[in-house]
Amino acid sequence: MAFPQNSLRAFLRYAKRGLFTAIQSSGRVTIVVGNESADLDSLTSSVLYSYVRSLAPPSGAFTPLYIPLLNIRAADIRLRPEFEAVFRHANIDASHLVTLEDLPEANESPLDPKDVTFVLVDHNRLQGELSKKYAARVRGIVDHHEDEGAFCSETSPEPRIIEKCGSCTSLVVRTIISSWESIAGGSSFASGASHAQGDSSVNDESMTRTWNAQIAKMALASILIDTANLTAEDKVEEADVEAVKYLESKIKLSPQDAAQWDRDKFYKSIDYAKRNIDAMDFEDILRKGYKQWTEKGLNLGVSSVVKPLDFLIKKLGGDLSEDKQQLFVSSIGDFMATRRLTIFAIMTTFTSKSGEFQRELYVQALSSGYAAAHVFAEQAKVELRIEDHDVASCKELGSVKPLDQGPWYAPLPPLCGPYSTSDDFHSKVDHVNRRKVWLQRDVSKSRKQVAPLMRKAMREAA
Repeated sequence: MAFPQNSLRAFLRYAKRGLFTAIQSSGRVTIVVGNESADLDSLTSSVLYSYVRSLAPPSGAFTPLYIPLLNIRAADIRLRPEFEAVFRHANIDASHLVTLEDLPEANESPLDPKDVTFVLVDHNRLQGELSKKYAARVRGIVDHHEDEGAFCSETSPEPRIIEKCGSCTSLVVRTIISSWESIAGGSSFASGASHAQGDSSVNDESMTRTWNAQIAKMALASILIDTANLTAEDKVEEADVEAVKYLESKIKLSPQDAAQWDRDKFYKSIDYAKRNIDAMDFEDILRKGYKQWTEKGLNLGVSSVVKPLDFLIKKLGGDLSEDKQQLFVSSIGDFMATRRLTIFAIMTTFTSKSGEFQRELYVQALSSGYAAAHVFAEQAKVELRIEDHDVASCKELGSVKPLDQGPWYAPLPPLCGPYSTSDDFHSKVDHVNRRKVWLQRDVSKSRKQVAPLMRKAMREAA
């Protein structure tokens, strides 16, 4: 049976209205949500899965409408300049997305857990505030991170797919490809999506192909970013290659897009937008690619940053003087205090002056996290091939001198005064932070590998 189709813009508008209606009428909803960092892969995975599933819901689906949820507040979309670049290609804008503030607050009409089903994409364990109420309502997973062993029961009709891949969106493409192909492009969503916000359905094959091309370009963006345009040999899997091939075929079927399609140019434009963080302030840069976990009562935060550490330090004053480096450390301490973190890590990526891809790893810990940090450092020497970051021997990197030269267990000077914002959480002894910065020689290991290693160290040190 052929299923009707409409633009992505019309679908997102209809999905947002569907969520509001369900909240007001205590109706059922199926929510497809990415991880808390809400990066491009989480965005495109959730939107693509929801769009195709809503056009062709499987037999036994909890609801016929799947609602993509971006796992951040709407105000934080501005921290992701690559989103805006992708929106232009998909003919959507930020206002069309469902974000966390679209869910009811505690004092508003709630979404009863029995009326909600979650499908997780780009992670496999629900985290943060959503997990407190809805952890037991996960009924599907498509992910490419380490399997945390959650939700192992039968998830049918939704999948439980957790496997290595450059991009989660590639796994979503593989999952929904047969459904997408079954959609012949009819007149409208049976549920009325064609009338959303004035978007009329067009019974025209060329328009349908234009819509498909817009959706394909959106999905391609995250796959190409996550695999460096399929050149990252340590990340690219067959599913990535096949997904790119399939999505490009959708683009080439569109009369409007086929003649001007240039994958390399497209990738470079999205990559440039992602790295264009010069106008952001220090804290916004850390928040942009931030994720958090709890192990044995200790909180871990990790920020991914697309610039070297010296860029971050200069954000606080324009030079690399000792005073500015200490300001950097105390600013990290404030960031940790606000989020009640025991250990915080910054993972930077950049290209050296000689054109070599590089990674830095900065870790700062309170005294209650010293043991875990030391365990991690010892394991990371083998797993990540970390080396003390000494600019004297690595001048070509153009990066910051280490903030300390000793091992984790060596005493370091305290920061400038206590954290007045966190006296209820950090003991006085925890006002003394320790920190270390390394070069990560195994540049194939991203946060997908580093964060689980840190979490494992926290469990072992407890």
